[in-house]
Amino acid sequence: MYIKRHIEEALKSAINEKGALCVTGARQVGKSTVLKTLFTEHRELTLDDSRLLTLALRQPEEFFARFEPPVFVDEIQYAPSLFPYIKIHIDKTGAKGAFVLSGSRRYEMMSNMTESLAGRVNLIDLYGLSVREILNDDFRERFIPTQEYLKKRDPKPLKYNAVWENIWRGFFPEIVESGTDWSRFYASYVRTYLDRDVSKLGQVGDLSRFEKFMVSMAARTGQLLNIADLAKDTGISQQTAEKWLSILIASNIVYVLRPYSNNILQRLIKTPKTYFLDTGLASYLVGWDNARVLQNGAMAGAMFETFVIGEILKSWANANGVTPNMSFYFFRDKDGNEIDLLIKRNGVLYPIEMKKHINCDKSDITAFKQLDKISDMRRGEGCVVCMAEDAFPITATDNAVGVRYL
Repeated sequence: MYIKRHIEEALKSAINEKGALCVTGARQVGKSTVLKTLFTEHRELTLDDSRLLTLALRQPEEFFARFEPPVFVDEIQYAPSLFPYIKIHIDKTGAKGAFVLSGSRRYEMMSNMTESLAGRVNLIDLYGLSVREILNDDFRERFIPTQEYLKKRDPKPLKYNAVWENIWRGFFPEIVESGTDWSRFYASYVRTYLDRDVSKLGQVGDLSRFEKFMVSMAARTGQLLNIADLAKDTGISQQTAEKWLSILIASNIVYVLRPYSNNILQRLIKTPKTYFLDTGLASYLVGWDNARVLQNGAMAGAMFETFVIGEILKSWANANGVTPNMSFYFFRDKDGNEIDLLIKRNGVLYPIEMKKHINCDKSDITAFKQLDKISDMRRGEGCVVCMAEDAFPITATDNAVGVRYL
């Protein structure tokens, strides 16, 4: 069963703008499925096919002579040798949308595309299914904690236990659509990722130790990044830990949230926070066997925060296909004042706190007043995303918002 993706409108718009469209995202988030569904006139060529990959690597000049555009080339990161020939075709014909490309390692592809396809390709980010998509909720606006947004939002019901079940199961289409066995799916996912992605990068000699590094990262989702601790736990050097973290980021497994900085505020923490982009994968790596164990465990708060960050990120990325790295920050100073997420938009900072409890009050938003010290920014409306069923005011400008409103 195909679940309609909210990013479809952005994809249909983007393909008509430039010669190539490239969709990136982690393995099995549904890149191939959505592209095949939307662009049926493009012939599908997957470089997972060893024969096609051999042709692309050894005789790239013949690849597109044999397979004339429009074409959809899946796993394009395996054959960067094709990029110059894509450029030649685009420059020669001027055709829009002749090439649809997809791959699971954005930054690796970016380095190869920068020279060959600069100005000729639209890059779109795809993440796992959102709760909106799972519930077949057609609301597609970016989440922002304003009264205007809340008045527009008429969310579908979402039961308390269903939230935790979603967090535990995760958001890969296969796990959601088909009811695939949870442990078998993630065991296979990790093994495929290690064997087919990590090993091909040539920077990891010990895959079992890299898997242990992944477990350590999952156990720290929603926390400040501490490279020294990660290296110590995994038995590797800090330099290696930094390199391995870059692999997880490049593979769209981990998301880095940067701290907000301002020259006026000298006491701000400069260390970023890291989040797993799929809570189901993180749950598997840490060893939570079911939703109830996760819900009652020591990591429940961090996993809830990871889930909320992911849903807000998806609402923004699905609007136009672009990850809002320059709009999302967190706030933390050396006095311990912290705000989980700041959305920066048009000179306004919108603060968002995340709490896994149901009842919220002013004690949950005490750090919001720290934003009033920032002279070149205005503090906008804020909220606490929590497990409440509805949305209700805490102050004149701040609300408690149930997760179904995301």
